[in-house]
Parts: sequence; C-alpha cells; structure tokens
Amino acid sequence: MAVVLQGIRACVFDAYGTLFDVASATLRCSDVLGDKAASLARLWRDKQLQYTWLRTIQGRHADFWQVTGDALDFAMDEMQISGPGLRGRLMGLYRRLDAFPEVPDVLRELKQTGLAVAILSNGSPSMLTEAVESAGIGRYLDAILSVEEVGAFKPHPKVYQCAADRLQIPAGQICFQSSNAWDAYAASAFGMRVVWCNRYGQRPERLPGAPDAEIRTLAQLPSLLAHP
Repeated sequence: MAVVLQGIRACVFDAYGTLFDVASATLRCSDVLGDKAASLARLWRDKQLQYTWLRTIQGRHADFWQVTGDALDFAMDEMQISGPGLRGRLMGLYRRLDAFPEVPDVLRELKQTGLAVAILSNGSPSMLTEAVESAGIGRYLDAILSVEEVGAFKPHPKVYQCAADRLQIPAGQICFQSSNAWDAYAASAFGMRVVWCNRYGQRPERLPGAPDAEIRTLAQLPSLLAHP
C-alpha cells in the first residue's frame, strides 16, 4: 500500500536537480563540447556541491553564483576544455536551466489543493528568480527561499529552519522534496516530512534521517499527499 502523508500544509522543493535539470546547460552546448558534455555536467555539479559544503564548514560563505563559476572553472581546467565565450555561454545557460517536464503540472495541481508551495534552494535570489521565470512556474509558488537568508548552504539545519520560519508552518507539517539524497536525509533529520525524488537511481544514504517515501518522478508526488 502506498504511503499517504497526513497533515501536510506545505510542499517545499529543492531547485537544482529536483525542479531544474542541471545537465541541460552543458547539453545545450553539445555543438562545442561533443561527447564531453555529460562528463562536464557531472564534474561541474560534483565540485559545485563540494564547494558549498567546504565553504560552510570553513565559515567562508560566498553566494551560489560565485560557487557555480568556481566549480565550472575547475571542471573545465580538469577536463582541458576551452573555447571562445564558452564559459560565459555555460554560465548564462545555468541561469535558465530546463525544468523537468512534469514540474509545471505538478506544481499547479498542488497549488489547486490549497497547499502552500515553495522553493528552498542553495541558489542565490537572482539565479532562482531567473530560473523560475524562464520555466514559467512563478504563478504556482508562494515563496522562493534562498540560503542567502541564513548565510550557509544545505545541509546546515538553519537552512531548513528558514523554510519553517518564513512559511510559519511547523517542520512536521512541511513535505520537502529533493532529488539529492543527502538533502532529503538532512531535511528528514531536521524534522520535515520528506519525499525523495530519486531521479538518478542513487543508493540510500547512511546518514541521520530517512525519507518517508521514494519516487522516481515528481509526477508521483500528488498521490502521496492527503488533501488538507
């Protein structure tokens, strides 16, 4: 029998990898990158996340735009990729990543049920605003929350507390969705209800917390939520 989450008042979504396809920027540059596009996307993403964690541990915060650029510089250097205007093209495309196909319909359906709908992301406010506008999903969102409000990246607990504070909803009545396993587990450990959208076939983490449910696409989410 499928899990049905009761008492949920808000659905909060991670952005990058969950709502927006982080590989779409490099794939749009396949004319230049060729068969290196997918490998560059993976290394860029890995270094981006590593830099968020390391900066938070060190207490040396920089916004996600800088971190994203630093990670791209590393990845291009490591893979010996260069070309006139390529870095600028990739960075520009990262601000307008493709939304996964099911995202608009899912957000609309959740909004129609009366749930609050929000994003909680490492992204800087300007990055998130541009991505949301490019995807045409702003009308379905009650809030776009950036870690810049607390000056630390996920999975620091004060990031998840920010969502509860801003929405004025207790953590246990928020359903959090992420495709990043470490993010899903951290939100669960914080006290949120969590649906892990395991788009990439990741193995379960050996970390505190445990998602309430696991799905492969956000299209499966509405059926897991009891109407408020």
